[in-house]
Amino acid sequence: MKILMISSEAVPFAKSGGLGDAVSALAVALFRLGHDVRVLIPRYGFIAKEKLSSMAEPLDVTLGGGAFKAHVLTSTLPSSEVPVYFLDFDAYFARPGVYGPSSQREYPDNPERFAFLSRAAFSLCRALSWTPDIMHAHDWPSALVPVYLAAEEKDRGFAHTASVLSIHNLGYQGVFSKEHFPFFGLDWMLFHGAGFEFHDDINFLKAGMTTADCLTTVSPTYSREIQTPAYGFGLDGLLRHRSRDLVGILNGVDKDVWNPETDPCLPARYSVSDMSGKAACKRALQEKFGLPVDDSAPVIGLVARLTEQKGIGEMFGPGYGAVPQVLEAMNAQFAVVGSGDAWCEEAIASLSARYPSFKARVGYDEALAHLVEAGSDFFLMPSRYEPCGLNQMYSLRYGTLPIVHRTGGLADTVENYVQDTGEGTGFMFDDLTPRALFNTIGWAVWAWYNRKDHIEIMRIKAMTREFSWEKSASEYTALYGRAIALRRSKFL
Repeated sequence: MKILMISSEAVPFAKSGGLGDAVSALAVALFRLGHDVRVLIPRYGFIAKEKLSSMAEPLDVTLGGGAFKAHVLTSTLPSSEVPVYFLDFDAYFARPGVYGPSSQREYPDNPERFAFLSRAAFSLCRALSWTPDIMHAHDWPSALVPVYLAAEEKDRGFAHTASVLSIHNLGYQGVFSKEHFPFFGLDWMLFHGAGFEFHDDINFLKAGMTTADCLTTVSPTYSREIQTPAYGFGLDGLLRHRSRDLVGILNGVDKDVWNPETDPCLPARYSVSDMSGKAACKRALQEKFGLPVDDSAPVIGLVARLTEQKGIGEMFGPGYGAVPQVLEAMNAQFAVVGSGDAWCEEAIASLSARYPSFKARVGYDEALAHLVEAGSDFFLMPSRYEPCGLNQMYSLRYGTLPIVHRTGGLADTVENYVQDTGEGTGFMFDDLTPRALFNTIGWAVWAWYNRKDHIEIMRIKAMTREFSWEKSASEYTALYGRAIALRRSKFL
């Protein structure tokens, strides 16, 4: 099949979260299955032009704001032949951030920026004389692709092209004032007819969910959760209506990048058959963070965006968070890497100053993230909701046992510890409260000191779990076939 991925992110070129990892890894896995898969993302200001090639002719992109000419630069995904097209239009994309100048601020013209990306996808296909079987949009920034396809482009050469929209995180929907709607170049009847209307605003994701042939999300459990009021963010009714077209496909892990046997970021390598390198990584982690070098104390790692979704209140909330209580009550160490909400950055800095057994680095460092995964004994991930999650899968591959809230992809990938037998690959709790988190950390620490044989059994089982993109790509291939059949049935 011919597949065009449209996304705001793709590693290694642009990344603000797991979306960029998933898009690139899925594209490569699909290519290895024999599909003609290509990727379109914006050329942001931080992506150097001199490292890219250029298409000869500019694209003509027509929107309600007028006719525009945009250039296209090209490259390939690393270690593959998957083409990547960069939409080069300085007025919208030559900026230092993907969505805004900081994680707390968005660019006010984001509706125009990403409508431009969605419309340009069709212009790119025409310029290439290449009509995809599938246009696969990812999250709200490209959610207008299925809208344009259904409303206009199906009559302009894309009649047999099907659309798939992947929901990586329903908490981010692209909600803006309806004053932006005229720029999209769509009839006002579509404000309601295509599902844009959301409390008298426009909602990119809702419109895409209304018009796409098939919908996916990034884990089976999350696909069920978002059909409930608790996790649906106001769109659960629409998702229940479209439940027959919604499939949850678990993300995979890039085993070339996350592999303790070959990881260049680690001071020592290790495997299921020889775990000695993990002990060396633990000592290196303790030294790097300024923790006491102590093999006997468990190290609990955390690498996360410090936002409410990640359970930061329950972990670090002043006066009620579980982590300060753990530090007072248990002999355990913490190594934390993260950035996000200002109050939480201040809280972890304060804990670092007060407790020798708690050390944090504000910011993100890829090599340090690998060291935390390898050198920790447990990995803390008490997300309020988690569509898929990657860090818990990285942890399992590195023999680091996750401590997680039973939700979304965490529930699909971690098996809870069975204290009588030693079965399981991690420690889970059902209700996200500081008390539940404290008790579950305490359970893991208890097992560390009292069931060391169980810890070793769990580590081996964790490291032998299979989270391959090949399996996920096969499931997407089947879904694409279904989407194409649905599209073609509309013309019979």
